[in-house]
Amino acid sequence: MHTNKLHSGDFAANIAQTAFCTHRIVFMSDKVALEIKPASQPYRLDNQVGFLLRRAQQRHLSIFSEHIPDFTPTQFAAMAKLHEAGALSQNELGRQAGMDAATIKGVIDRLRKRGLISTRRDDRDQRRIYLDLTAKGRNQYLVQVAKAATITAHTVSSLSDEEHAQLVNLLKKLV
Repeated sequence: MHTNKLHSGDFAANIAQTAFCTHRIVFMSDKVALEIKPASQPYRLDNQVGFLLRRAQQRHLSIFSEHIPDFTPTQFAAMAKLHEAGALSQNELGRQAGMDAATIKGVIDRLRKRGLISTRRDDRDQRRIYLDLTAKGRNQYLVQVAKAATITAHTVSSLSDEEHAQLVNLLKKLV
């Protein structure tokens, strides 16, 4: 099988020849190469990982909003991480919940306004602020967590238990 390697500068000139090819980006020190191999089938959007992940996420978000209408998935994720880990800095909470700095700040601001999260300064470093669930936040989380299990079950209802476990393991590899 013949493989072409294109460096990033050659990409635009050769994009037309890649319509029926698979791509794999290879990082070589400070250069990026695009490895192109002839594909067995033409590009079809319905078979693309990103497209399918987005469609699965849309389905999951719809199920989530039906069962937990008072919280967004990002708000629930922040509460879940605080429940699991205890008090965390905003930065650490964002990392653990998979949110960028701007997103976690907005999430925390909204949860704090609702009285679900409290803040306290670090005794050793007054610049660092820790976040934690309030008693009200903990109670709200515990009420919602059973619904979250139902949401997951509904999202993967077309999969066997083994397929569900395999999906989770494959997704963990991607992130």
